[in-house]
Amino acid sequence: MFRPKLPDTPHVPSITTHIPQDHVPAPSAGRSVAPFVGVGAGAVAAVVVVGVVLTALLAAVAVSAVSVAIAAVVLRSLVTGANRR
Repeated sequence: MFRPKLPDTPHVPSITTHIPQDHVPAPSAGRSVAPFVGVGAGAVAAVVVVGVVLTALLAAVAVSAVSVAIAAVVLRSLVTGANRR
């Protein structure tokens, strides 16, 4: 009753290929590596972009923390100065 009903997956027939015995496969040296280089470059670009965004966020948090600390020191000095008078 509480189990989810999953849709039935269609049966995919297995595909078999017949390779004749007199056929010699071509060497893989002639294959292009361009698609793999494109995927790698895209992944590197994504990592660089994420790194830049995270670094910018970290810098923004650090600047905010420093400004809050300075404001706290100034307010503390104003309050203690007013109590002495």
